[in-house]
Amino acid sequence: MYKRMRFFTEVCMSFKLNYFTKAEWMLWGTSVFMIVGTFLFFQQGDYLSLTASLIGVTALIFNAKGNPFGQVLGIAFSLLYGYISFTCSYYGEMITYVGMTAPMSLYALICWLRHPYGAGRAEVKVGSISRREGVFAVILSIVVTVVFYFILQAFGTANLLPSTLSVTTSFLAVYLTARRSPLFAVVYAANDLVLILLWGLAVLEDPSYLSVVVCFVMFFANDIYGFINWSRMRQRQAAAA
Repeated sequence: MYKRMRFFTEVCMSFKLNYFTKAEWMLWGTSVFMIVGTFLFFQQGDYLSLTASLIGVTALIFNAKGNPFGQVLGIAFSLLYGYISFTCSYYGEMITYVGMTAPMSLYALICWLRHPYGAGRAEVKVGSISRREGVFAVILSIVVTVVFYFILQAFGTANLLPSTLSVTTSFLAVYLTARRSPLFAVVYAANDLVLILLWGLAVLEDPSYLSVVVCFVMFFANDIYGFINWSRMRQRQAAAA
């Protein structure tokens, strides 16, 4: 219990300028600049979408560090993004993020808080999954996908196939996040590509949605970095052990 309380305290103390490296500050700053710049270029008034995008990209940089605060921000992003998707009739995204991603992110947050690494670090202990569990996760994702396909079809979801594929990648990504596997970032990157396609189709009808596409392009860059950094964390933690 003391170890977990100390870990929680370290998470709260991680908000320091020197917590992130120069490269991480540059990645986050570039992401914010691109998101805000596109928003202003199209003179959009949807500040809720802008807020969700900024929360999301900030969550990713904390997740890349293995900091549980990223999961807190991820829950907030899921709820906001779910509402935005609802307004665009992307019911698949809405149901996925509000009904699945947000609750599973809460579970992932609990798992991360229960598995701190070392002392003096706001960092989760990197986990791993066996080949058998990996097969189980894929099969479970397929089952969830089939179920959601018929649910989304019943709701008359726009762009049904990419919306359904988004369910697959989102579920598998959150599952791997809870298991603290570095592969979660790879699957999230795949999910970003699906969302770039999904919102790219929306751009054909309304060019102002290009800001959302830019948002997920930056998410993709952050998720790629997340996998790289988690691979480094795994090597460092293994060497220390």
